[in-house]
Amino acid sequence: MEKRLKSEDKKLSYQKRKGYCAWLLLLPMLVGLLIVAVWPLSYTFFYAFTDASLSTLSNYTFIGFDNFWVNDKGYWYGLVADPLWWHSVWNTIVFAIGSVAIEILLGTIIALVMHTKFIGCSLFRAAMLIPWTIPTVVSAKIWTWMLHDQYGLINYLLIKLRLIANPIAWLADHNFTMLTVILVDSWKTSPFVAMLILAGLQMLPNDCYEAAKVDGIHPIKVFFGITLPLIRPALTVAVLFRLLEALRVFDVVYIMTGNAESTMTMSVYARQNLVDFQDLGYGSAASTMLFIVIFFIIVLCLAMMRADVMKEVR
Repeated sequence: MEKRLKSEDKKLSYQKRKGYCAWLLLLPMLVGLLIVAVWPLSYTFFYAFTDASLSTLSNYTFIGFDNFWVNDKGYWYGLVADPLWWHSVWNTIVFAIGSVAIEILLGTIIALVMHTKFIGCSLFRAAMLIPWTIPTVVSAKIWTWMLHDQYGLINYLLIKLRLIANPIAWLADHNFTMLTVILVDSWKTSPFVAMLILAGLQMLPNDCYEAAKVDGIHPIKVFFGITLPLIRPALTVAVLFRLLEALRVFDVVYIMTGNAESTMTMSVYARQNLVDFQDLGYGSAASTMLFIVIFFIIVLCLAMMRADVMKEVR
């Protein structure tokens, strides 16, 4: 009995030492995260409740929730009363849903192609990574030149193929701007989604496919009945990663269309008020709302996915 108690005490002390060692190894990362993320974020939250301006940063007053909403004799002011803010929220949601849906579809197709063995498979995999490895600023600028309505390559090819009669202002016509930005973003990030899904495909057991081949099951039924359910964890990770990136998109939208209202996202809206209008308080409030919106959407997605997993376990 005493020996058993001593062995259990040794196990507990060993577990404690492992825990201390783990926290010690995590400490540099936590300190870096505190300096890089938590400290600037706390300052953003603080300035969101002030009337601070970049021109008079040292002279500001605490105004509470006036940057978010204020009711003055029946008139609403602040973010909740700004139609452009709600328009940017809608644009962000449209961009996120459209880009993530296209990227998941294209990424799955590309991953299935890369998973098969054929001549030049390695070269194809390397080539598919090129769009993702190009910096976003560079790729967005290249596509801006290619989509120019006067000297762009896209209009030239479409006219030569007689698909259109006159050049189209892809980045100026509000009927095409959002779709164009979504397609450019999907072109760049689909290889990243494809690599995540390919990693999931390479971990699948071959027994199921051999049994399906013996039974003569059609490949389409095999995909929807075997492959798709088994790669669901990889798809979940891809959706979460890309949804988080899409909701806070800034670079590709701002480089290609600037402050255009047809494509203005929440990040572009916050940048416009913070930099162009020099309104630090209002811009910080917009950034805070962006953080809150993304936080709740991600929590909702995680809750839905967890409920789905628990249902499968039961």
